[in-house]
Amino acid sequence: MPREIRLNAFDMACIGHIQHGMWTHPRDRSTDYRRLDYWTGLARTLERGLFDGLFLADVVGVYDVLGGRPDASLRHAVQVPLLDPMLLVPAMAAATRHLGFGVTVNCSYEPAALLARRFSTLDHLTEGRIGWNIVTGYLDSAARAMGLAAQPAHDDRYAAAEGFMEAAYGLWEGSWGEGAVRADRAAGIYADPARIRPVRAGGIEAIHLCEPSPQRTPVLYQAGASERGREFATRHAECIFLNPSSPENVARLVADLRARAAPRPIRVFVGATLVLGRTGAEARDRLEEYRRHASTEGALAHASASLGIDFDRFAMDEPVAATGSNAISSNVEAMARVFGPGWTKRQLIDQFILGSRQRPLVGGPDEIAEALIAFSEATGADGFNLSRTVMPECIEAVVDLLVPALQERGAYKTAYAAGSYREKLFGTGPLLAPPHPAAAWRG
Repeated sequence: MPREIRLNAFDMACIGHIQHGMWTHPRDRSTDYRRLDYWTGLARTLERGLFDGLFLADVVGVYDVLGGRPDASLRHAVQVPLLDPMLLVPAMAAATRHLGFGVTVNCSYEPAALLARRFSTLDHLTEGRIGWNIVTGYLDSAARAMGLAAQPAHDDRYAAAEGFMEAAYGLWEGSWGEGAVRADRAAGIYADPARIRPVRAGGIEAIHLCEPSPQRTPVLYQAGASERGREFATRHAECIFLNPSSPENVARLVADLRARAAPRPIRVFVGATLVLGRTGAEARDRLEEYRRHASTEGALAHASASLGIDFDRFAMDEPVAATGSNAISSNVEAMARVFGPGWTKRQLIDQFILGSRQRPLVGGPDEIAEALIAFSEATGADGFNLSRTVMPECIEAVVDLLVPALQERGAYKTAYAAGSYREKLFGTGPLLAPPHPAAAWRG
């Protein structure tokens, strides 16, 4: 039997997320992102398709590297305007029973005590279905929005995040001991002060404002692929995201991540974009239809920000100099692997099939199912983060066409497991277990 494939929907509370320009397609409904029923409808569809989770990306700045201005991002709705993803979760949780929610929050600009309270609140309200994608940021525009001249250096951001994680773990796991909540009406005692202590870690001294939630610590995600990012991810993360690349490269990264994290289990998800049809011919026709709406300028604005390179400075066939970037260093390294040294803007633009660097997988349900199974078997990846194209039809096609094809091959669950998000992902208890550093705070 093939290994079980897990699926997350990869989305953002905005109009243009990864595939830029798709919002101009007449069937696309992403401009309804301001409506609550848009999100509750999406959550119900994902739960119908037995998705493990909805992963919501986020940034706290604008993409203003291309030409040194935000104009291209604003024109093409490149992750702006953008809502706060945390505020969407309670409504979607109320509309579902099993779907998990992974939310990106930048720890570089958050007080640990407030972030810990918000995640504990969501863990309570979702009954244990919340996860946190830990990011340290990569936009200078975000740093300026927070009153800083520029963001710290790449590795310095990770060093600061280590202290932040200690503070968060202390609040979630160590502040309220087992049995601290008595809720004794007769005695008039809700909580036992003897079992509650202030946390002194990461520069804070605080009692956690929330009583322990079902998971205490949310399911932890991370997407660091640089050397420093992998070191951080394999110390803290339970689920790790990888950008798509060759099976050989993904297999190398998966093996490295698992070796570093051992003996802790981790789940690895790889980004993917699917264009599905009932047949291969229908899928190829749909691809050509979608391509007419792709935005090259929007894709360049996104790439400039995530690579830290102003592509307006380069002619089409001029070698791109990518030194000194303080953005996502693994993205720069990936470009050199794909194109080789001296790569050009023309080569990058040629990658923009649907308005992003992510080339789509195109085909009917059987073809796509076989391709995903083969990739998972070859790489050891646990599943895929599916970025959207035209909404909602791209998700509906996965649920109605691809999921049955995977189930027929024994590669996809036919029902949700019981329990919290962590229990569904790992088949263990709801709390983080040793040797994860969070577990050391529970005494």
